[in-house]
Amino acid sequence: MSNQDPHIQELITLKTIAETLNESNELTPMLDVVIGKLLELTGLTTGWLFLVDERGTYEFVANRNLPPALSREDNEPMRCGSCWCLERYDDGRLKNAVNILNCKRLDNAVRYQWGDTEGITHHATVPLRSGSRRFGVLNVAAPGKLHFSKEELALLESVAYQIGSAIERMRLYAAEQRRADLFVRLGEYSSALGAYASQAVNRAELTEHVMSLMGRYFDWPVVALLEPLEKEITLRALYSEGKTTLPHAKFPLAEMARPHPNDRKRSGGDPVCAEDAQRLADRLVQEGWVSSLTRAVATPVTVAGDSSLGLLLVGYDQYGDQYRADIEVIEALAEHIGLTLQRVRLEENRRELTRMDERNRLARDLHDSVSQTLFSLVMMSRGVGGMLAAGSNGQTSLLQDTIHDIQSLSQSALKEMRELIMQLRPPGLEEGLVTGLKQYGERLKLHVRSHISGIHELPRLIEEALWRIGQEALNNVSKHADTKEVTVALTLHDGEVELRIEDRGRGITKQRLSELTRHSIGLSSMRERAESLGGQFRLYSVYRGGTIIEVTLPLMLKSTENGGDMR
Repeated sequence: MSNQDPHIQELITLKTIAETLNESNELTPMLDVVIGKLLELTGLTTGWLFLVDERGTYEFVANRNLPPALSREDNEPMRCGSCWCLERYDDGRLKNAVNILNCKRLDNAVRYQWGDTEGITHHATVPLRSGSRRFGVLNVAAPGKLHFSKEELALLESVAYQIGSAIERMRLYAAEQRRADLFVRLGEYSSALGAYASQAVNRAELTEHVMSLMGRYFDWPVVALLEPLEKEITLRALYSEGKTTLPHAKFPLAEMARPHPNDRKRSGGDPVCAEDAQRLADRLVQEGWVSSLTRAVATPVTVAGDSSLGLLLVGYDQYGDQYRADIEVIEALAEHIGLTLQRVRLEENRRELTRMDERNRLARDLHDSVSQTLFSLVMMSRGVGGMLAAGSNGQTSLLQDTIHDIQSLSQSALKEMRELIMQLRPPGLEEGLVTGLKQYGERLKLHVRSHISGIHELPRLIEEALWRIGQEALNNVSKHADTKEVTVALTLHDGEVELRIEDRGRGITKQRLSELTRHSIGLSSMRERAESLGGQFRLYSVYRGGTIIEVTLPLMLKSTENGGDMR
């Protein structure tokens, strides 16, 4: 090295290296420049650097002034094979800067006559690290230099610590950039999933969409949604190689990842330990569902601490510490998926309760109308049968009157039954929603004027919701409005449909409207139907000035089911 005062030279070297390291946030160009500066300040001629990942695989990333024997064929002797310095690094013996008495790569160059080594036979090797983290090795050499002094090795060690700290800083910076980018993607993912979930028909359909959106917004090669059930775990959904599948494959739970008990309570759930997550990923590979996975992260899909909703697993096909930046986002993603699946599950329950309410209402209506009429028919027919069995004895007129009553009751029961069937699915609805409402209103003795603006095929869920709301509104007009005139208007805007039902009847006082808003089952039902599909329900009324009901629903779902057109 230089003949200058060693302490001054050391300070100059460390200062220059520190300034160089702070000038860049790109790893490979920075390492190349640093090696050049180090050689310039120490008087050495040649340097090279290997980065080594956690599995022991090395990468030849930077060098200066390699002799022809080592730089031949695009540095092939440096990129392939092992050497003593890397072997010592790998088995943990390389803890400080050391002299390598002979370099295996240089020995091979001489033995196999790869070219000129320019007099370089020995080099110093320094491990790169920051704290407990290790990153690789730095080698430096010069022609004819067979030994590095303790002072020289100490200086090289200090430089290596600086390089290791800079590598750690760059990786942390890259991790923060990735984390920020992933949170942006998470926001976009959440918006897309929320929009779809509001129209999802069932959980299976939603689960498939959950995974399909993964491929659109994230760069993970494999994502799996698993559900633990008793003694086995089910692979519910899988995103891999750009495709989404719903395998429903089952594996024994004893071999799979389990959430670890932990006193910490976090809304997203504690991540599954790395060993169990990797064991789960390996099983997916063994079963042929995915190709090789080098690492996996798994976290429970929870709602308010309920881990029974399943596990979200993200798999990586390359080594590295990218997963460290992803863990927080994966946990947030699992929480959001859990809330969305819970929301759809609750919506399914609500729909089932609604169906039960419809069945109960139909049962009450049947009991209060048709069943009573049929009971009367049975009793009257028995009376007629008794009179016929005893002989008419001049009661012909009474028999005729009774039979006439039976006919009237039969026609009344038939009419009431048809009205109840109409409430379930009127024949007119096949001709369009407005046509169905018009026919229903006319059966209620209303004079219905209709208006349609725009042409579109309505999804089944939206059509049925508008039908139920319109049916309830027309019933209210028939019972309470004190008018037979009503207008039904259906309007298609960009992305939404509006149903408007208006009468010019007696209207509702403010006090009565306030009471109805709080207590009316009919109004609550109409509002709930609209809001369950992401829409709005509005009621306007002026006493002696009429009532208007407006319902607006979004048309975001591209349904493939048969909907009614609006003729």
